[in-house]
Amino acid sequence: MTVADNTAAANAAEAAEVTIPAASRAERFASYDVEAFEVPGGREENWRFTPMKRLRGLHDGSAPATGEAELELEAAPEVRVETVGRDDERLGQAGVPSDRISAQAYSSFEKATLVTVPAETKASARTLVRFHGPGEGKTAYGHVQVRAEQFGEATVVLDHVGSGTYADNIEFVLGDGAQLTVVSVQDWADDAVHVSEQHLKLGRDSRLKHIVVTLGGDLVRVSPTATFAGPGGDVEMLGLHFADSGQHQEHRLFVDHAVPNCKSNVLYKGALQGDNAHSVWIGDVLIRAAAEATETFELNRNLVLTEGARADSVPNLEIETGEISGAGHASATGRFDDEQLFYLQARGLPEDEARRLVVRGFFHEILMKIEVPEVRERLEAAIEAELEAIGV
Repeated sequence: MTVADNTAAANAAEAAEVTIPAASRAERFASYDVEAFEVPGGREENWRFTPMKRLRGLHDGSAPATGEAELELEAAPEVRVETVGRDDERLGQAGVPSDRISAQAYSSFEKATLVTVPAETKASARTLVRFHGPGEGKTAYGHVQVRAEQFGEATVVLDHVGSGTYADNIEFVLGDGAQLTVVSVQDWADDAVHVSEQHLKLGRDSRLKHIVVTLGGDLVRVSPTATFAGPGGDVEMLGLHFADSGQHQEHRLFVDHAVPNCKSNVLYKGALQGDNAHSVWIGDVLIRAAAEATETFELNRNLVLTEGARADSVPNLEIETGEISGAGHASATGRFDDEQLFYLQARGLPEDEARRLVVRGFFHEILMKIEVPEVRERLEAAIEAELEAIGV
């Protein structure tokens, strides 16, 4: 072997060492300490789809807090809201940051908001937490925890609006038998960058419906992680996103089945239009050896409406035990179904109206699962506005 061959082999080995991900999702590192994470360069598995230059320094420590996100709350009468310091022992119970930005957000917030549904209480109205960005050119970090105590029931809407750069951790802690519905809406202004890690921890026999809707922003990256603290937990993770020209929307899910007799169902749907519109969906499900009788399925579908748009979709399923009730995953990305359009046009509908009906039907399954009328109507109007922008 020549010197050139040796050099090429060494370079190839070095590149492989950098890009090979952890063998198992269970081996991914997590820590509250920012410096425990290396500064990502964009070749790592966790960052390879993310345009690093558009993160505005959130990932490398060069983005100190220069502003503050304002929280507007409308709580149901039965729900308790508190503002607490970093030393509150309840913080961090739902999960540990799994990337450098999440750890940076955890170490940078000064105060946190706790929303608590008391035990054996059913909230009579939805609770709204509206996040207003710190403003154009400013950076802020935040932390919110939603707690549903034993047998508590509630619906919580998280609404993100405004401008600026914002990174946060959001925790959902469900006690035994609790039932919680969460709708997280990212409807930022065009300049906004938002990176959020959402930690979902379900107690015994608890049920969580977690819905993520992403419409606005320059770059939005939401990473929900679901874990189970006891058997009988049931999580439904739904998502709807609509990327426009130049927008980057990234959703990274992880469902960690580590206890027996739990269920998870994941369904995300996205549409894209315009030059350089980019959506990324990563769905990781891990069924550990102890998680017998697990039932899980994940599905991602993307509808590309124009040339120049790109959707990346990667479902991953890792099973460490054969004693499961069922498991599966699927992904599909495509353009308009010509047969559907032909069917509608053959019955007298103009082409533009037929296309609108196809898109509405595509999103209908998820929209109908949003049981807050004001949110559902707002999203339907937003989708109509997006379609009008390209004459569909």
